[in-house]
Amino acid sequence: MASEDFQRVPNARDREIESVAEFDEVAARGTLAGYRLQSLDLTDRTTVLLSADTAGAVFLGCRMAPDATTKVRADGALVFPPVPDLPFDPYRGLLYTPDELFEDLDKGYEHTPDARSYAWFQRTKADGDVFASMLRSIHDDSVSDALDELLAGTRVVGVMGGHAMGRGSDAYAGAARLGRTLARSGFTVATGGGPGAMEAANLGAYTAPFADAVLGEALELLAKAPSFAPSVSDWARAAFEVRGRHPRGGLSVGIPTWFYGHEPPNAFAGHIAKYFANATREDGLLARSNAGVVFLPGAAGTVQEIFDNATPNYYGSRGGPTPMVLVDRDHWTRHLPAWPLLRALAEDRPMAARIALVDSVDEAAAELARLSA
Repeated sequence: MASEDFQRVPNARDREIESVAEFDEVAARGTLAGYRLQSLDLTDRTTVLLSADTAGAVFLGCRMAPDATTKVRADGALVFPPVPDLPFDPYRGLLYTPDELFEDLDKGYEHTPDARSYAWFQRTKADGDVFASMLRSIHDDSVSDALDELLAGTRVVGVMGGHAMGRGSDAYAGAARLGRTLARSGFTVATGGGPGAMEAANLGAYTAPFADAVLGEALELLAKAPSFAPSVSDWARAAFEVRGRHPRGGLSVGIPTWFYGHEPPNAFAGHIAKYFANATREDGLLARSNAGVVFLPGAAGTVQEIFDNATPNYYGSRGGPTPMVLVDRDHWTRHLPAWPLLRALAEDRPMAARIALVDSVDEAAAELARLSA
């Protein structure tokens, strides 16, 4: 089969098979030709593979019996075999869940897939090995694909803020209320997926379906482990205790990175898109926040995010400007005066009507709604 045949896949996203149940449904139609199969254990589907047409299919990290592998290759399928001894799956078809990243937390955080993936990244990021860098790129592209599938058709509000915001503080409680309000207003809350303000916003979205008192109870429990230092294990266990008391909370998105691997992901984001490349992660988070971004007080990372978001709004490179709400007038005008520069950039441009500065986090959701209108 000619190489261009692999590219002639109409509705390519509809041709992705990401679960064994989906495989069975498609295979029952008699053909897998042109499909993309991601990270499936097909060792029990040998009979189906031997009889189905797999011309032009692409098998990404799928486990198959040797005779099935030989047959699909003879059909003209491309087979990318699983990579042994990795703490992560580079071909994954779905986003991470907290339970997946924190598996084996009872043994200590260092035993979790999240910690082991960070350790692998630390070992390989500077050794110049093209194979390791290729695996990181494949992984991150797979995560981006899964993230786009999840968020298709949704209204996403990004909540940015510093990782140092401690549990038990008024600021943390305010960020959690913001996340809850946004989720109850029908938005998908997206954060950088880490601790501090990010965790608080994801926590708020998680508690959105419950009575208001549940958030207060969660804040009280979490305050017993106010920071991920010195013990990530204790910090994470407190979050899972909240989840255990109140299962099946609201879903939100966390988009963290192993580049900042010392900052663990938080357990309140139901879907976690974790990246190796921080630049890909940051740009992707802001680009997908199609309903606006709220910037809570933060330091260098949050300042960078303000202007990373302002640039496409300034040039209109992603279409019309999206709302930007900066929270805490003193912080953004005196401590880190990003607001005067943002306002100067926006002058006489369409984005001028889409930026705002508010005094408190409790004003942010209403201001976002005003800018959207």
